[in-house]
Amino acid sequence: MREERFRHLRGVIWFIVITLAIHYSYRFWAIHLHYWPIQEWMNGLNQVMASWVFNQSVWVNRHILCISMRIMEHTMWFDNGSGIMINSSCSGDKQILQFALLMLLYPGPWKHKLWYIPMGMLIVHATNILRVVLLSVVTIIEPHYVKIAHDTALRAMFYVVIFALWVIWEEKLRIRN
Repeated sequence: MREERFRHLRGVIWFIVITLAIHYSYRFWAIHLHYWPIQEWMNGLNQVMASWVFNQSVWVNRHILCISMRIMEHTMWFDNGSGIMINSSCSGDKQILQFALLMLLYPGPWKHKLWYIPMGMLIVHATNILRVVLLSVVTIIEPHYVKIAHDTALRAMFYVVIFALWVIWEEKLRIRN
């Protein structure tokens, strides 16, 4: 019983260590090394991903939530005069890469990793769309809370989802030795 509890705690500690290492390594690579040696490819990926997030978020806002808006240069302008601009830092590529690297580094059978990693990447992408849509709602209803929503709760949502995906991996898909 005690051994089982420590196994779970060790797993959570490893999750935190790997996630933080990937997070800070990515930030260093992006900010200080400017994605060297694949700058052009990463900059293009950021732009494509940001465009996907923008277009998919606009679609959800318009067709599911029926939010009225004007679109100008990757910015959603709402009827209250507030807007949300989606740029390359909103692409979600860092979080998608974080999840993929976490799963690649974490032990488990490759037969599961081959389908779980792409599925998880899609879930992290969908989480980013949900994040932008929720930020749109906050922008319309309580525009003075946009910064705190963006910088805290909606950013943390990525890590809650990545942690939940890891828990599913750890508890259901990884075969114990």
